[in-house]
Amino acid sequence: MKTIKSITILTLILSFTFISCNTKSKSNENISNEKSENFDWILGKWKRINEDQGKETFENWKKISSSEYSGIGFTIQDGDTLKQEKIKLIQSKEKWNLIVKVPEDLESITFKVTSIHKDSFTCENDSLDFPKLIKYWKDGIKIKALVSGDNLEIPFEFEKIY
Repeated sequence: MKTIKSITILTLILSFTFISCNTKSKSNENISNEKSENFDWILGKWKRINEDQGKETFENWKKISSSEYSGIGFTIQDGDTLKQEKIKLIQSKEKWNLIVKVPEDLESITFKVTSIHKDSFTCENDSLDFPKLIKYWKDGIKIKALVSGDNLEIPFEFEKIY
């Protein structure tokens, strides 16, 4: 009888411990699921200030939701659009991707966001010849970007326009 009582008490203690641990891990899970990265520092209309003479390059970013940012980049020379690209930062299954679509390509190109910090992010796609890496970061009131692959790097420096 004493053994049965001891087993019952032990079972109750183990059950309580298991339930407590399970509840804690579920609440921690919810906290980490609720956490999402914030790219709000990239929002707005930006003009490239290190562009070749005679050209103007712009990027405009807006927030669609907490898991999607939408941008458009374009370069103008003598009133004509030389280049245009639609850009999206999208979170899917807790992972972020940068998706770039240019009009001349049928398919968009996806870059995996490999690093996210408070005021910067880095994206990679090693399957491409160029670019393999795209990095954006805030530098004071400016935004900088670097597009690179193999032996070529193209730096971008933007200031906010209103």
